[in-house]
Amino acid sequence: MESYYLDWANLLLRWLHVITAIAWIGASFYFVMLDSSLEKPKDQESLDKGVGGEQWAVHGGGFYNAQKYTVSPKKLPDHLHWSYWESYSTWLSGFALFSVSYLWNASTYLIDKSKMDWSPGAAIGVALAFFVVFWMVYDAICQLFGRRKNGDAIVGFLLFVFICFASWLACHWFAGRAAFLLVGAMLATTMSANVFFWIIPGQRKNVAALRAGQPVDPVHGIRGKQRSVHNTYFTLPVLFAMLSGHYSFTYTHPQNWMVLVAIMLGGALIRQFFVVRHHWKLGRASHPLPYALVGVAILVGVIVMLKPQPAAPVAAAPAVSFAQVQPLVQQHCLACHGAQVQMKNVRLDSPELIAKHAQAIYQQVSVTKIMPMGNATGMTEADRALIGRWFQDGAKTN
Repeated sequence: MESYYLDWANLLLRWLHVITAIAWIGASFYFVMLDSSLEKPKDQESLDKGVGGEQWAVHGGGFYNAQKYTVSPKKLPDHLHWSYWESYSTWLSGFALFSVSYLWNASTYLIDKSKMDWSPGAAIGVALAFFVVFWMVYDAICQLFGRRKNGDAIVGFLLFVFICFASWLACHWFAGRAAFLLVGAMLATTMSANVFFWIIPGQRKNVAALRAGQPVDPVHGIRGKQRSVHNTYFTLPVLFAMLSGHYSFTYTHPQNWMVLVAIMLGGALIRQFFVVRHHWKLGRASHPLPYALVGVAILVGVIVMLKPQPAAPVAAAPAVSFAQVQPLVQQHCLACHGAQVQMKNVRLDSPELIAKHAQAIYQQVSVTKIMPMGNATGMTEADRALIGRWFQDGAKTN
């Protein structure tokens, strides 16, 4: 019964997380596009008001005129729209989902004993430390190098190196599926921390200064824009990491950390194409197509790298009997799919139920090899091959 309620918690939290993530990413993409598409106003009235750039747009049958002030308007209206709950609700729902899906059953979903045989408490503590340590290092890099000459390039290079290291570490310490998600959650935590610690506080200081009739310190706007731009480049890598759990051929590869880094890099380069594209349309940058081409080339390279190799021809093996398969199912599957616990509402404690779920067993055990989760029971390649041959022989139970 516990697994049933956990499945519902997982479903509802995932639904909430996707909805809030759409809202946050949509707002982020819109404002990056807006900033990149601003043109200097042509009317004197806007210039006199201190408008540094504007965009005219048509959407949904209406015309919109979005204006951005160079530093701040001379007078603020009573009502201001703030964009921060999209970020906070995405992180809160995501962390709750991560807790239900991975931390609650850390010994099953987080730990791979062939990589690191530690206690659930230790694994949870280290996983949470990834969020804190990455944010601290990232924030230090931004503060130390972000405002130097060529600071953006320096920050980008150092972050890429540190993300590579964090990905390597996660994939060597945790189960592959959990490691990919952990790296994505690490980046997402930094994105939300940017909003919480820098972007919103800076905006509040600017608003307070304007309300008090004091000059506005432009550093808050500069820093907020820097962190906002970083967030938009993190977006596609984070989305891949969150979706990767459905594609075991990525995180089960022997060099899975390289797969993770390469796909995240490809996603960031493709995002760069869309960011620069708006500047290019206004004649402020060269054509961004090379970014997209390099990003796509990296993804194609990963596809080639992960291509399954044809199996070497082998002599015909004798048919596998159900008597050979049933002990394997009892040993490796019944802890999660028996009479007491039925994870994902799957039960395998009788020949009829094993036959009913034969295709799923074959896919999960022999093809994708994601079950048993984290291979906690130590299933061998020979065991997986035996189950595969049984299914291919017709999955007979007599």
